[in-house]
Amino acid sequence: MHGRLLVSCPDRPGIVAAVAGFLHGHGANITSSAQHSGERFLMRMEFDADGPLDGFEAVAEEFGMEFSFADASVAKRMAILVSREEHCLLDLLWRRRSGELHCEIPLVISNHEDARADVEAFGVEFVHVPNGRDVREAAEEAMLDRLGGIDFVVLARYMQILTGGFLARVGAPVMNIHHSFLPAFAGAAPYERARERGVKIIGATAHYVTEELDAGPIIEQDVARVSHGEDVRALQRIGRDIERTVLARAVRWHLEDRILLDGTRTVVF
Repeated sequence: MHGRLLVSCPDRPGIVAAVAGFLHGHGANITSSAQHSGERFLMRMEFDADGPLDGFEAVAEEFGMEFSFADASVAKRMAILVSREEHCLLDLLWRRRSGELHCEIPLVISNHEDARADVEAFGVEFVHVPNGRDVREAAEEAMLDRLGGIDFVVLARYMQILTGGFLARVGAPVMNIHHSFLPAFAGAAPYERARERGVKIIGATAHYVTEELDAGPIIEQDVARVSHGEDVRALQRIGRDIERTVLARAVRWHLEDRILLDGTRTVVF
């Protein structure tokens, strides 16, 4: 088995030695190791092992660790939520089909029918769940009914707010791509607002979703330089390219267990 171990705990001497000693004692060969000391000590290890790694709870208890093991050969099950704009959705589906993203995508949910034919052409189930202020509770219940067994949810330009109740019950991390360089221009119409302010760079941000709009831990960002000559449509065209690449990088890092939380920030190994 090629495995991954993620550790988060209070910082103190001896953590790396204890973890490495445990893996060595169980016949595992460490192939990669990275660590960071911030608000907490964070570590990611990759290793090869021939058998089970039982008993790590004793190490975790000694150091007050939160930890998780993952088998790198097992593909995570990723659901995608989308509205009308398909560029991020289609990019993820293509990257999955080409083997660039090691995951399964069993389901795409949309509050519009626009993407059905394109999604089904990839052999992925498409589910239409209308959503909006007047039907939000029923829409979220319908989505939760379909998201059982999902490891990870990606909002690929899903233009509806998800409530705290939904986020608490979905049982999986939720990632969003926002079409601005957060924390600038959070909320709606960021390209229009960027144009009004005469900004010289525009960007996109991938972040985990929390109940506070566009304020979850930031995973990845990128920018492009623009000038006074670009109108809103040109900014949107440039921005779509940034959105695709930023979201793809963030999704890949999540699938490879490279992202750990350090308070309200992320550490990406």
